[in-house]
Amino acid sequence: MKPFLITIDTEGDNLWGRGAGAPSTRNAEFIPRFQDLCDEFDFKPTYLTNWEMAKAQPFVSMARAAIADGRAEVGSHIHAWDSPPHVAVTDDDHRYHPYLIEYPDHVLLEKVRIHTALLEDTFGRKMVSHRAGRWAMDERYARALVAHGYTVDCSVTPGVDWSAQPGSPQGKGGTDYRHFPHTPYYVDLDNLARPGDSTLLEVPMTTRASWISRRMPQMYQLPVLRSLAYRLAEPVDWLRLKRGNLIKVLQLIEREAAPAPYLEFMIHSSEFMPGGSPYFPGEDDIEQLFADMRLMFSAIARTHRGMTMGDFAEQWRLNHPAKVTA
Repeated sequence: MKPFLITIDTEGDNLWGRGAGAPSTRNAEFIPRFQDLCDEFDFKPTYLTNWEMAKAQPFVSMARAAIADGRAEVGSHIHAWDSPPHVAVTDDDHRYHPYLIEYPDHVLLEKVRIHTALLEDTFGRKMVSHRAGRWAMDERYARALVAHGYTVDCSVTPGVDWSAQPGSPQGKGGTDYRHFPHTPYYVDLDNLARPGDSTLLEVPMTTRASWISRRMPQMYQLPVLRSLAYRLAEPVDWLRLKRGNLIKVLQLIEREAAPAPYLEFMIHSSEFMPGGSPYFPGEDDIEQLFADMRLMFSAIARTHRGMTMGDFAEQWRLNHPAKVTA
């Protein structure tokens, strides 16, 4: 059976709201229900954890127990505007949520170092797995991860262009992943879009071009047609649940189960809590989410087995050794 990877961006409550100051972490109390569902299917989630959630005791206690039993893994997820050292790059970083790649080299390196130390001290494990906050990566960031011993990253969203999503108002937006690989590859530290000889394995999100993108890609490029195209379908389908998209997700699973070497699902920890995200605002929405996840997990369990991100990277390395040059 092929690997099924569950990645949770484990972060504060409703960060889409962009409030001032450190976010609340009430969603930490709702994560055990999700872990119980994963346990039921013997799936092993990877909790990619940011600064405030590494200090949220309900999550820390649950995650330590799950790690000790081999039921989960904790990895790194850095929100640059909240992680020390606190160096402002805008006049209101909590409003703009600047990307880590918009910070100077020495600040980027320090944020990776301090965040990694917090997670390793808190959970008693070497950090090997990572996903960039707001999906933004560059070569400097990748080198910092390698320097701190990370072996696997899952920031790449093939086919998705984040450059129109601003961080700093003076910046260039997020990373453009439209021409990145869909399958795992060792990163070229001089060009993230191509395979190289580093020790950092990239495991891209499970995404595929939507039916409009495949048949009429020009609709997303022409301003007069773009709004209509988006109303009909997002340009890229993700292995990610939102209200009302279960059928589309099941179709993606059916299409990718045979050709893809793995399936990778993502969700935010705040989506387990009513009002923790704009996607699931009420209790009924949360109940529907868990019902949809159960159906999705049942479909995936027929052909895939659960694996943490770190375990997947180790297995991949045994079968596809990195050709590291001196």
